[in-house]
Amino acid sequence: MIETTAVLGVAAAALGMVLTPGPNMMYLVSRTVSQGRRAGMVSLSGVAVGFAVYLAAATAGITAVFAMVPALYLALKLAGAAYLGWLAWKVLRPGGVSAFTPTELPADPTRRLFTMGLVTNLLNPKIAIMYMALIPQFVAPDHGQVWLQSLALGAVQIVIALTVNSLIVFGAGTVAGFLAGRPLWLRAQRYVTGSVLGAMAALVATDKARPVAA
Repeated sequence: MIETTAVLGVAAAALGMVLTPGPNMMYLVSRTVSQGRRAGMVSLSGVAVGFAVYLAAATAGITAVFAMVPALYLALKLAGAAYLGWLAWKVLRPGGVSAFTPTELPADPTRRLFTMGLVTNLLNPKIAIMYMALIPQFVAPDHGQVWLQSLALGAVQIVIALTVNSLIVFGAGTVAGFLAGRPLWLRAQRYVTGSVLGAMAALVATDKARPVAA
């Protein structure tokens, strides 16, 4: 039996993460703006499979490995922080562009769209940290089978993430059109996104939280 507070806690964390600019959002927006909503939704299906991979790993107990070998978790955090920092630099550097800026990207086939969505999510440090360190903290061993609780809480995160990302895909074109005629707004959006990514990189690198074995 999962406590309501656990469900609400995971839901709040999932909502906060999916609304924060990150690799998934940037890829889905840029692909949707350049190739259309269908391409965005195909990419999102790859992202969804990435969530399922993380959920399966967490349910299988990989979190316990990170709890027993802190160096592995530290390496994961530092790699994630470096990735977020690189994304921030791409946005903030001279000549950088917003994800909402229409660009001439090659029209990738369905298989590549799906694969890129999957890989982008698997390399997303926000998702890795959520499944490796956050969700296990809401699992209560005395409330039933640990794997079942992990599965249910992970499902909460996936439903919220996919719902919000679907709305992002369907709204990306409209937002891009709005910003296209407002260069100051587009520049502001770019700097806000870059600053958030940079701040997240610093937070991930300095976070002292450790994975909790579920």
